[in-house]
Amino acid sequence: MRCECDFRSSDRVTAPNLPELVADYPVAQQRIAEFRSKGHTALQAVASREEVAAYRPVIEAAALQHNWQTRPIEERDTYGKAFLQITNLWRVDAGVRRFVFARRFAKIAAELLGVDGVRLYHDQALFKEPGGGPTPWHQDQYYWPFDGDETITMWMPLIDIPAEIGTMTFASGSQRLGYLGSYEISDQSETIFRQVIQERHLELETHGALAAGDATFHRGWTLHGAGPNPTSTMRPVMTVIYFADGLRVAEPQTPGQQFDLHVWLPGLKPGDLAASEINPLLYAGSNAS
Repeated sequence: MRCECDFRSSDRVTAPNLPELVADYPVAQQRIAEFRSKGHTALQAVASREEVAAYRPVIEAAALQHNWQTRPIEERDTYGKAFLQITNLWRVDAGVRRFVFARRFAKIAAELLGVDGVRLYHDQALFKEPGGGPTPWHQDQYYWPFDGDETITMWMPLIDIPAEIGTMTFASGSQRLGYLGSYEISDQSETIFRQVIQERHLELETHGALAAGDATFHRGWTLHGAGPNPTSTMRPVMTVIYFADGLRVAEPQTPGQQFDLHVWLPGLKPGDLAASEINPLLYAGSNAS
């Protein structure tokens, strides 16, 4: 996805006294089955209210400090109206790094995918502003140059999200369709994928209002979107994208994948193991090498 941030190691600050987020989270088999069948699921209290209360000001401060978007909403395109997007904050703030590198979150991602280990692709703070527009239907993996589809995104609100602000809506089962065309997040992707959903009779599901620290997880090819924010409240969300350890870099098939190869898999080329210096192994199970 698009990013115009300049990440410099010298920007890092000392991590405050923040929770470690290492304790295991028991993922119910029902949720694992739902994720593998539908391509998405929601888990309650992945982070406790106390943990979110500790991390929220750190994440918000880093996101707003490194936000590059300065134009008023009415002057932006559809993508720009959907949210403020600030990426790879773990590289500029040690507190955010502790959140992004959390063993608890990475272990959940590995269990849902059914893999031994996961690496970090990148993080994203996605803040939907008051009056922010809808997020068009899209597939995340349009942007990701991997040779497999063992990819997953954790999407965690930092505040309680009522129905009127809204969480994401997913097209259940759409992950099995794989690549559906070279469509970045746009009015075009909204039109094309809405037609796909209708033609394929895909069931639309949302997980409703979420509490701070709840999280949804979805696969890279799962079609999803979100409604606008008609309230006067910012909707701060932190996301972490993981991929299975062992995936290799694929030949880019879209402009988005060409961009991502350069930015998020630096120094690598097609055929290389997807394991650059900014893709650390965040969780390795007992069977992982």
